[in-house]
Amino acid sequence: MSNNCILTAEQAELSIRRIAYQIYELNGKESTVIIAGIMTNGNKLAEAIATKLKSISDLKVINCQVHLDKKNPRNPVKISLDESTYKNKSVIIVDDVLHSGSTLIYTVCHFLQVPLKQCKVAVMINRNHKKFPIKADFKGISLSTSMHEHVEVVCNDKGFEAFLV
Repeated sequence: MSNNCILTAEQAELSIRRIAYQIYELNGKESTVIIAGIMTNGNKLAEAIATKLKSISDLKVINCQVHLDKKNPRNPVKISLDESTYKNKSVIIVDDVLHSGSTLIYTVCHFLQVPLKQCKVAVMINRNHKKFPIKADFKGISLSTSMHEHVEVVCNDKGFEAFLV
C-alpha cells in the first residue's frame, strides 16, 4: 500500500498544524471552540487538531464525538455533548475525507438545530466529488480522483497517512 501513498505522516502533521493555525486565526476573538470529529477517523483527526490548537492558543477547546450512520446518514446523529455546550459557539466539524459530502451535510444539519456563531468544516483529504452543497473550509490536500478510486486514511503509530487504493 505504501506505493500508493498520497500523504505521508510528516505531510499530515504539517497539514494538522496548518489547519490548527487557520482555526485559531478565524477564532482568535472567541473564548471557546468546539472541535466535532465524525467517528472514527474524523474523531482521531479532530483530537490531533484540538491538541495542536491547545498548544498554540489560549482558546478553550472542547472535543466532541459525532456518531453518524454513514450508510444511512438520515438516521439520527448522536453528539457526545449536550446542546447547551455548543449553543452560540464556533463549531468545527472534522472528517478524514470529503467525498460526496453526505456525511458532512447531515452532520452540519444536526448542529444547525441550535444557534451557532459559526460552523466550519475541516478535512484531511478533499476529493472534489461533492453531491451536496458543502465545502471544506480547512483541508490538508485537495485530490482529483475518479469515482471508482478509494482514498484510505490510516492512523497508526507514525501518525496519519493516506493511500489511494
